[in-house]
Amino acid sequence: MIRSEINPILTLDYLTSQDENKHFDRKSAKIKVADIADLISAFANAEGGTIAIGISDKTKTIEGINSCGIEKINNFLNAPKDCCKPMPVYDDEFLDVINNKGEQDRILFLHIHASIDQIIRTVNDSTYLRIGDKTKELKGVDLRNLEYSKSTRHYEDECNMDASLSDLDNDSIMEYKRYIKASHLSTEQVLRARGFLKKQGGREYLTNAAVLLFAQNVQQFYPNCRVRFVRYEGNSAQVGTNINIIRDVNIECSIVKIIDEAKRFIGSQLREFTALDQRTGKFQIVPEYPEFAWLEGIVNAVTHREYGMSGSYIKVTMYDDRLEILSPGRLPNIVTVSNIQVTRYSRNPRIARVLTDFGWVRELNEGVKRIYSDMKELFLDEPIYTEPEQSVKLVLKNNIVMRTMRQSARAEANVSTDIWNSLDDLERAILTYMGSKAKVTRLELEAYTGKARRTVLLRLNRLIEYGLVRRYGRKNDPVQYYEMVLQ
Repeated sequence: MIRSEINPILTLDYLTSQDENKHFDRKSAKIKVADIADLISAFANAEGGTIAIGISDKTKTIEGINSCGIEKINNFLNAPKDCCKPMPVYDDEFLDVINNKGEQDRILFLHIHASIDQIIRTVNDSTYLRIGDKTKELKGVDLRNLEYSKSTRHYEDECNMDASLSDLDNDSIMEYKRYIKASHLSTEQVLRARGFLKKQGGREYLTNAAVLLFAQNVQQFYPNCRVRFVRYEGNSAQVGTNINIIRDVNIECSIVKIIDEAKRFIGSQLREFTALDQRTGKFQIVPEYPEFAWLEGIVNAVTHREYGMSGSYIKVTMYDDRLEILSPGRLPNIVTVSNIQVTRYSRNPRIARVLTDFGWVRELNEGVKRIYSDMKELFLDEPIYTEPEQSVKLVLKNNIVMRTMRQSARAEANVSTDIWNSLDDLERAILTYMGSKAKVTRLELEAYTGKARRTVLLRLNRLIEYGLVRRYGRKNDPVQYYEMVLQ
């Protein structure tokens, strides 16, 4: 199979079928050499990436580079050095192909490494960042934040002097190689290609990222690589004789396993409820929180947390009315609470890339956007992001009405389709509200619907005639209430 030796995921099929993304871009060899400077800067300032030159970025067809001539090819090879300052770390690679004319030709790869501790600018002093499949020029506050972030090293790229290849979990490594279609390569080759083996003092060491991702016993090296789940009874944490913790569990394993384990365990702790679907008049089972929302919150915490903060760990706290996910480290780089839906930047680009290969990390900010949309679809409040002290907190609120529904009594409640279709919108809205309450007063319904007393009474009387609602108490009695009749 025709593929890159440096990045095995780049097969000929991938190059000609996949959309461009945060780690990959294609350019026609007809492009001016200077015009790829912004892309080199963007990849270097983000998580790294590969520019494939010799493929049409419009049609995805193989054009090749041989027709450019030796001089332009050499200029492409030297572009990171000639068009950017300082020169980013990069590898070049040629791939033999057949072009769209049926001739022997080549594609040129420029594999741009992520810059750890410096900003890579173009020669005209412009600075770019790769966000999803877009190359964005940074200015003002965004640029200052990037400059601040790049003043420190990535903890994930530092060498671990105590771990060796024998400390890694072979099954996890083999699974990863299958995901990136590199099973035929040695573990050392794959780790070097992803920057997980680095030379220092004449010998090779595993990086922190490699050990965090693949260690058999990650706690031996990083005791803070864990997710702690705490469940409280009630809506607040009590202490002393009133302590109300009913579950306290630590999930301790390598990064490539911890998301699966957290999904399995935390999913078992969440509840399901019955709710009346106003569109159909039928009761249906709904989750306490949409699975994607809470799981993506955990994925983001695992991916982007600050692993260098000693003693800090991810904490998931469950109360009766909300779920909180607390992650060590503030939002990275140019990401803020206000732009989190549309801006992405990884504190741990190598860890993020592996989790992307495993399918956990979404492209183009799909993940955070969908947290918002999935919560809205279940009529739940918007997620709340804050940055208390040196951490990021995501709060997901459940629906207190839904939570207090009497599940066993409501699960079999039913309204016939014919009757449901004969009701008007206000009558359906009243039934929908009553479906989640043990009893309802007329005043509650007036407040809920925004309708006058007479209008609400007319609808209630009609629902009573249908046998769907029952009235309790005397007429004009201030404690009079209504209940849905269970079928």
